[in-house]
Amino acid sequence: MTIPTDTIATDTPLNPGDDARPGTPGAGEDICAACSGKGKLGDGSACPECGGSGRVMRGIGGG
Repeated sequence: MTIPTDTIATDTPLNPGDDARPGTPGAGEDICAACSGKGKLGDGSACPECGGSGRVMRGIGGG
């Protein structure tokens, strides 16, 4: 199966905790484990893993 490249978001920058870009088939949004979905660390700074969003993209496909 060929996936059309125009359906995959390529302009969204990845954060270090992301496995894939939003819209990538076989990936889904998950809560960031580094900040427990808060988007901030204990010192109040933005979480570097999720970029402060509290969410990361993870691969959900099995294989």
